[in-house]
Amino acid sequence: MFHQLWSIIRDEVSGAAAARAVAEIARFHRIQASPGFRRAAEWVSEEASRAGLRAVTTSFPADDTARFWGAAGFQEWEARAATLHLITPDEGARKLADFRDLPLHLVARSLPFDGEAEVVVLEKGEEEAEYEGKDLAGKVVLARGNVRRVHDLAVVRRGAVGLIYDGMAEQEPVRPAWTLPDAVQYTSFWWQGQEPCGFGFALTPRQGEALRRRAREHTLRVRAHVDAHLYNGWLEVVEAFIPGETDEEIVLVAHLCHPQPSANDNASGAAALLETARALAALIARGELAPPRRAIRFLWVPEITGSLAWLAFNESRIPRMVAGLNLDMVGQDQEQCGGSLLVESPPEALPNFTGAPLARLRDLLLPEVKTFGGTGGYPLFRTADVPFGGGSDHYVFSDPSVGVPMPMLIQWPDRYYHTSADTPDRVDPKMLGRVAALSGLYAYWLAQAGEREARWLAQELSARFRQRVIAELQAARTEADGESGPGREEVRRQLEYRIDRHRGALESVRRLAPVDVSSYQAADADFAAQEYRRVADDLADRPAPVPPEVEGVNWVPRRLLRGPAQPEERVARQDAATRDRWWDFQQRVRKTASALPALAEYWADGRRTVAEIAALIRHETGLEATAQIAEYFRWLADLGLVEI
Repeated sequence: MFHQLWSIIRDEVSGAAAARAVAEIARFHRIQASPGFRRAAEWVSEEASRAGLRAVTTSFPADDTARFWGAAGFQEWEARAATLHLITPDEGARKLADFRDLPLHLVARSLPFDGEAEVVVLEKGEEEAEYEGKDLAGKVVLARGNVRRVHDLAVVRRGAVGLIYDGMAEQEPVRPAWTLPDAVQYTSFWWQGQEPCGFGFALTPRQGEALRRRAREHTLRVRAHVDAHLYNGWLEVVEAFIPGETDEEIVLVAHLCHPQPSANDNASGAAALLETARALAALIARGELAPPRRAIRFLWVPEITGSLAWLAFNESRIPRMVAGLNLDMVGQDQEQCGGSLLVESPPEALPNFTGAPLARLRDLLLPEVKTFGGTGGYPLFRTADVPFGGGSDHYVFSDPSVGVPMPMLIQWPDRYYHTSADTPDRVDPKMLGRVAALSGLYAYWLAQAGEREARWLAQELSARFRQRVIAELQAARTEADGESGPGREEVRRQLEYRIDRHRGALESVRRLAPVDVSSYQAADADFAAQEYRRVADDLADRPAPVPPEVEGVNWVPRRLLRGPAQPEERVARQDAATRDRWWDFQQRVRKTASALPALAEYWADGRRTVAEIAALIRHETGLEATAQIAEYFRWLADLGLVEI
């Protein structure tokens, strides 16, 4: 079923060409809604057209009045020049940063400034206690903490004119502290919901430490020049199209934004998507592949905001989108960057078939060498399957209120993620070729899938479900003697959840062809029940965990807008005390799981209580977060994003 298609597509794809495309895209400073992003979009559109694809660029308003479902618009930004000089003490005077040397030196969306200011040194600058007794009016703050938080505390509340950031986010285990002392961290302001004010520069950790040492003995003064401005402009999305015989579509997405160079993130995804589109168009034009039954649409977007804008303006197309795929950070050289090629599933609140064929195709087709005895094969790169984590464009499409199931291919972690060291030499042409070919096969197979393919897919889902049931029950049996091991009732409830999600996934196969999946649903449920009976006597007879009694467990949240909520813009309009409480809440959520708010929204269907949503998230992730989920829905209700 797959091998002939794989051979055709693999031989057409060029990882070397995709790597050259990465280098081309990495030339542009691709801040969302900026001239640099527009130039990158124009380059992608021209290349897609040259490859014989139907390519168009759609412009959406980039201003304070635009809204894309729950997301607020923002103005276009352009920076022409920016420099930062240390001028006092005299013996240390020198240039610290220059936008022309490295655009990342300027915090994105900084406002114009030309003048001198004293520097006040903080550690992280994220908590009110650090500011006690400090006069910041008219001064610049040097801090290592979250730029948006420091800006709020120092510039908005205390009158600082700008900030200098010298931090470097750790990415354990590949990027512990001081792994990249001479790289600059990607930083950005977002002015949604608040009055723009101030500027920022980003330095390397080594530069920052040198300034901190000097500040212990001297008063520091800097001269900053920022030639940049905000204005009402446009946000572009590039789309290319391979027509099908029906009006149904398979949609592939890669975000094109991020500062120069940002090679793996995400010039690699954009380049791999371009090579996938080019290869399929060429094979169809030459007659080596038949025109697909379903159309294939390729989107190059500003991350998340571009997907929200495009979907909000194309709602009539959404019911015709059968499935999708998101390509994000797919090209890394694993030996340099330290990551693995991951297949990330869509959220379980949207039961669907998409993750299974993608994982099967990877396992079936990417082994590269045989064992010593020649009896098996395996890949020479790291790869894994992981549950939904969000944080990229699939998080928008896979929202059940949108309903386009979309797994993601990503390499994670990445030693150079969001830094000036994410350069084209960190990208592996061979990996780009693998991903482009895999994406092309996945998209084309789904685009031409009919009854035969749908029956195979139902069988694949059935096989994977049974394997998972056996694995989860055996894990429960293994842990049965431990104090924290699951009891019989807890395992039974988890199994019921798994059966329900599998039933929905099988039903989704009917999007490809009207096959009867009821026999699989019944047989697999019986199989799961039989496996449960086999291990039940070995499980502890203890009650299922009781979630904490917290305010709001009986609320029934109803979402008021389509797509994921974007509460930050509304929080930014609130008073300082409210913003502080939101900051504290975000920190607590991140310690649990950054995907928690999205998962809570996904399960909120207007009928489930908070307690029921928390239970479903516990089944999906193993996390008990009832209190945080209730608190999140209270936030959304207070901000006008849900009703409870």
